[in-house]
Amino acid sequence: MALGDLYSNLHLFVRWLHVLSAITWIGHLYFFNFVNIPLQASLDDTTKKSVNPKLMPRALWWFRWGAMFTFLTGWTLFTMSYMYTPGQGFGPSELFRAAGGGMTDRAVWILFGMTLASIMWYNVWFIIWPAQQKILGGKAQGDELAALRKRAAGASRMNTMLSGPMLFGMLAPSHYGAVNPLTILVALGVGLAAIWHAYKISLKVGDSI
Repeated sequence: MALGDLYSNLHLFVRWLHVLSAITWIGHLYFFNFVNIPLQASLDDTTKKSVNPKLMPRALWWFRWGAMFTFLTGWTLFTMSYMYTPGQGFGPSELFRAAGGGMTDRAVWILFGMTLASIMWYNVWFIIWPAQQKILGGKAQGDELAALRKRAAGASRMNTMLSGPMLFGMLAPSHYGAVNPLTILVALGVGLAAIWHAYKISLKVGDSI
């Protein structure tokens, strides 16, 4: 039997939107870093001028709006789960506030993940996308063009590295729960190592087909 209260159904719907948006965002992030960067290095200038004007605007549209909807639905979910209690109203819920005071371990994990995700969202909308607008629009030349490409690539690489530990923070509240400084360091270390290894694989994977 389905749950009858509006809040529970709305909560699931927002969570579904959040996951769908995150798949779109992170999927395109990995496409840019693990597929497109090695591809671009293998293309000559003539091919780039033919392919990129058709590919990049489409990919960047899904990329940036995936980031925006992930950000907005994520903060909505945080409010619904950690800053609202049905029947009582807004304020720290029992998922956020520990019985003895302070934050619960779940709250620490989710704030860890949200902090990294918010940095990633900022990089998309205020560093990567403005740079790409100028690059694709032909508004930059010479040294400025090189600097914009470097800035966008650096922010994109940072986002890719942060995505590993960020996902630990998103999954741990429901599937792990406990936290201490060591577990945070392990999440950072394992997450960063996994993405670093993926970068290494991405440079070779095309050669094995």
